Amino acid sequence: MSDLIDTPVPAGSAELAAEEVRLRRELAAVYRLVAHFRMTDLIFTHISQRLPGPDHHFLINPYGLLFEEITASSLVKIDLDGNPVEPSPHPVNPAGFVIHSAIHKARTDAHVVLHTHTRAGCAVAAQQGGLLPVNQMSMEFHNRVGYHDYEGVALNLAEQERLVADLGGHPALILRNHGLLTVGDSAKQAFLRMYYLEKACEIQVTAQAGGAPLVLPSEQVAEYTARQLTGEGGASSDFEDHDAYDLAWGALSRLVERIAPDYKD
Repeated sequence: MSDLIDTPVPAGSAELAAEEVRLRRELAAVYRLVAHFRMTDLIFTHISQRLPGPDHHFLINPYGLLFEEITASSLVKIDLDGNPVEPSPHPVNPAGFVIHSAIHKARTDAHVVLHTHTRAGCAVAAQQGGLLPVNQMSMEFHNRVGYHDYEGVALNLAEQERLVADLGGHPALILRNHGLLTVGDSAKQAFLRMYYLEKACEIQVTAQAGGAPLVLPSEQVAEYTARQLTGEGGASSDFEDHDAYDLAWGALSRLVERIAPDYKD
């Protein structure tokens, strides 16, 4: 784990401003997708986007708006201390600041942090065994998800160090008795990770509800599948699919344009 390092920044102020507009629109699109796929909890939970530049600013949702109401311009820009850096009529969820600022500060690759309180995610977060390799979707996260024990509503700065330590270098975190969290180097990566983490939880809860003993693959097969799905080394296959995430994001972008074209406003 390293201290925060500046992300690459466009050369001039005009380029920097244009990049912020692009990132605002991409993040707003993810908010709309989370709403569309019913992963919201009214006005609660949060998704944040680190902005390029030396000031360590990031965007987060305006507290009080439903995810289906969020637009690019309504996102609130704050610093790592939770202070707004531009005028906004909206406050920021304090629990969102505690969780997200800690991860942005500790993980240089965590440009986007996405947190949910879904039914299936909370159900698996309450299970002693955590996420099981029940299905191919689950195996993307095999040995690649951290666990953070519940400490109450995340309103205490003292929890930040433990939360970051439990996330470690993983792409996902299950917050016990609380919910799910993913990180990514972009909004599309964090969203697609969350989409499949949520699907994995739904499949697990459904399989368990049937009451029959579960069939689980061996550790060797689960690890091999994880390497296939994450593109890591050591998982040679006859064919590879390097374009999957980009093609999926392209399809999702077309979906947002159809169902919520005002997200760009």
